[in-house]
Amino acid sequence: MQSRPNRRTVLKTAALATTTVLAAPYVRGAYAAGKLNLGCWDHWVPGANNTLTKLCNEWGEKNKVEVHIDYITSQGEKDKLTAAAEAQAGTGHDIMSHRDWNIRIHERVLEPLNDVADQLIKQYGPISPVAEYLAKIKGTWRGIPTTVGSQVKPCQSRFDLYKQHCGVDLQDMFPADESKYDKSKTDKWTWDLYLECAQKLYKAGHPVGLPMGQASDAVDWVGALFNSYGVVFVDEKDNIKINSDETRKAMEYLKKLMAVNPPEVYAWDDAGNNRWIISGKGSAIMNPPSSWAVAKRDNPDVAKNIWIHGMPKGPKGRFVGQLPQFYGLWSFSKNKSAAKDLLLHISQKSSVAQLVQASVGYDLPSFKSMYDIDTWKTVEPPKGVVYSYPPRGDEETSMFGKPARSEVGAQMYNQAINTVMVAKFTQGNEKLDDVIKWAEKELEGTLRA
Repeated sequence: MQSRPNRRTVLKTAALATTTVLAAPYVRGAYAAGKLNLGCWDHWVPGANNTLTKLCNEWGEKNKVEVHIDYITSQGEKDKLTAAAEAQAGTGHDIMSHRDWNIRIHERVLEPLNDVADQLIKQYGPISPVAEYLAKIKGTWRGIPTTVGSQVKPCQSRFDLYKQHCGVDLQDMFPADESKYDKSKTDKWTWDLYLECAQKLYKAGHPVGLPMGQASDAVDWVGALFNSYGVVFVDEKDNIKINSDETRKAMEYLKKLMAVNPPEVYAWDDAGNNRWIISGKGSAIMNPPSSWAVAKRDNPDVAKNIWIHGMPKGPKGRFVGQLPQFYGLWSFSKNKSAAKDLLLHISQKSSVAQLVQASVGYDLPSFKSMYDIDTWKTVEPPKGVVYSYPPRGDEETSMFGKPARSEVGAQMYNQAINTVMVAKFTQGNEKLDDVIKWAEKELEGTLRA
């Protein structure tokens, strides 16, 4: 697409043309309803951006609105930096993509979107609790969950290695048809069984690869495990709850689990676990289908033996880390009515199905009623590999920081307090009581801030 003219050029051109416009008779142009500028996350899947562009252009032609999209990379946090600059300047795109906590950060300059959210909930049922936690601030929706870029991070395992070394049939346990889920089988997939398998796979030379740094992949899977043990860091009323029996049980478990991971997991970024499973040496990670998609291209023998499935169950349930993205409408937008209508259009199930297909099943809507889209059933090899990528059965979504107030949760998440705790205990060999006391002080700091 052509580059967007800067604001000064637009104003100057408009001023020079004013007399001509006023003197000429009114003629309905191709874009009589004005313009919309979107700043959207630049998708990693080749060609996926084209589908969103097509959907927006189709809507624009029908509604006589000129739509311009800038795809902004998340590398180097360029998308977040762009949003921050526009929020401060009070000018820029009309609609902007926002990742993780960015809705909370920019809530004061984001237009209320209750009318859009309420319409979608009426059509498709409840929005994911994690998406609601991140985008509904004090009863007001400041963002609408996107399908593009939104993800969960379930188990992604080498089913051949699990069969060979552990005697566990993951495809039978989590078949590519939710109606065939057998609770007596899925209930066996617990953190205890996961540890048993991890120990056997480690001895076989194919360890699981679970990152324990401060990047989102690490924070998300550890947050899900803590939730499954009933661990609460800070509750809704600002009470610090980390000093608990639940915390101690989860930490003691993690001491055993991290002992059978490759030592380099403490230094991994979000690409580390992807490389581990693609290499053929790793037996399991917790990640969206992106690593499987790359393996399909770069190491087909690995890809055909991968199965994506539910997370292990803990004493308080089965949880999977979710990281949704959102569209926000700036309060300084000049075409809010058209922007809201476009958001409704690209959030319809018919549009979502095209976006899911374009991303090979990576993109995930925040409405469970949309999880019957055919793409997840048909993607291969092996057929059905991504079927259980959307949370199914008894699996619930998780976000580290929840249920604390979102401004507190954001600090907890960005400081990776949960994974730092684990690293101190498992790698640093600090005493558990000392680690918990450290966490309490850190949490006190987030509440003061």
